[in-house]
Amino acid sequence: MSSGSVYALLAGFLGAAASLSAKLSLGADYLRDMCESGLSGWTQTHGGTSACDWLHIPLRLLCGGLLFTCNAVMWTFFSKALRHCSSSARATVTTTASNFVSSAVLGRLIFGESHAALWWAGISLTLCGLLVLHGSAPRTLSPEEGKKDK
Repeated sequence: MSSGSVYALLAGFLGAAASLSAKLSLGADYLRDMCESGLSGWTQTHGGTSACDWLHIPLRLLCGGLLFTCNAVMWTFFSKALRHCSSSARATVTTTASNFVSSAVLGRLIFGESHAALWWAGISLTLCGLLVLHGSAPRTLSPEEGKKDK
């Protein structure tokens, strides 16, 4: 596996992590619900309120910062993938497929989401196209063809 493919895979995963961070920071009360389920055995704080009534706010801010950090690192890795891959299509399709699969896995683990069969058929076709792209050798011009083009 070339270094460009590794950069593309990492860029796709970081894109999915950025999406997860955005959903946690801006979405419904996911963080409050996770906090309440995680701290369910703990006692209440001084005012009779639970710690989750205030703890979700810094967690949302942390997820917002993570969103920007993941996006910045993702673009860095995607740029490196474009530089190291033999074609921009190879880097783009690899990043997209990695993002789709990572989003599905993170959505299942964090939110319990499931996808319809049509979604899985679509990602399977994308992965088949990715295999064709990675299986083909890049075409190089012979010296004679290079002279004809000039």
